[in-house]
Amino acid sequence: MASVVTFSNNVNDVLADAIHTLRPSKVLVLVDSNTSRCVLPLLPILESAHVITIPAGEQHKSIDTLTHVWKQMQQADATRHALMVNLGGGTVTDLGGLAAATYKRGIPFINVPTTLLAAIDAAVGGKTGINFNGLKNEIGVFCDAVQVIISSCFFGTLQREELMSGYAEMLKHAMLTSHDELDRLLGQQIDDMDWDDFLSHVETSVNVKRDIVAKDPLENGWRRVLNLGHTVGHALESLALQRGTPVTHGHAVACGLVTEAVLSHMALQFPSPDLHHLATFVRNRYGAIHITCNDYPTLLQFMHHDKKSRDGEINCTLLRQCGEPVIDNNISEADMQTALDIYRDLMGI
Repeated sequence: MASVVTFSNNVNDVLADAIHTLRPSKVLVLVDSNTSRCVLPLLPILESAHVITIPAGEQHKSIDTLTHVWKQMQQADATRHALMVNLGGGTVTDLGGLAAATYKRGIPFINVPTTLLAAIDAAVGGKTGINFNGLKNEIGVFCDAVQVIISSCFFGTLQREELMSGYAEMLKHAMLTSHDELDRLLGQQIDDMDWDDFLSHVETSVNVKRDIVAKDPLENGWRRVLNLGHTVGHALESLALQRGTPVTHGHAVACGLVTEAVLSHMALQFPSPDLHHLATFVRNRYGAIHITCNDYPTLLQFMHHDKKSRDGEINCTLLRQCGEPVIDNNISEADMQTALDIYRDLMGI
């Protein structure tokens, strides 16, 4: 059953109503070291909850951290009638969702995303998971939160790179919608945002994903449009982790969107003006993830092992134009290398 998604900056009141309705035997709250300090004190409804804290950072989205959470749930004597509240960014909602979905064969959970990236992407859509053996989101299940509470009131505390990380997913949703929606986001004054007003933009973007997920909740077909930018993006993100110089998910996706827009132009005549407008925005607002030809074999290896691949092929979602995605495009290594060459040129590498 799809999650109830609530857009509100009165998070404590909405959460109180949800807990009152569900009447759990116990409330567990999963936070990371950042949200424990900065966000949890703002929600008095959770004062009596059992708090489980994990370290902040994508590197902790791991089997070891998941095991730690399971153990903490056991030690809290949580039954199948307990409720998990995942309060944090994508690592917390992904890992917390998986912990809840598997503990005692599943307990209900609520996602309260505190980053723009989690609000736009990770907290909605029923995907849970952890990274494993160097690959992103390799282990996980589909399981919907009973409710997702999305607020913009936490975004003003984010560092700029975290805000921009979420904005990349908004750009992806805009590209899946229309040329006008992409232009609107590319012209947005991100550094001087009215956060109350911004909540309506977040709702518009989240509803793009919700409409797609409703048509294909288990990603058997159409939902793959949401992979736009992610085949290349995940490879760039994995390369950065391997180098020991990690980048945010959104930074990698932004560069992946540029590269896959290049592929779209090569294969489907995606309009050159939109490609160059996007590339200019990404170059100026994110900066390039620096790669050379020597990195291509590693990047291609990551792409062949991407979870979207069925038989080891490189699989991408591409666009004829904004609002006209085409799923399941098999990309040759030669074409991908050409696209990476053009990405480097567009990004000034």
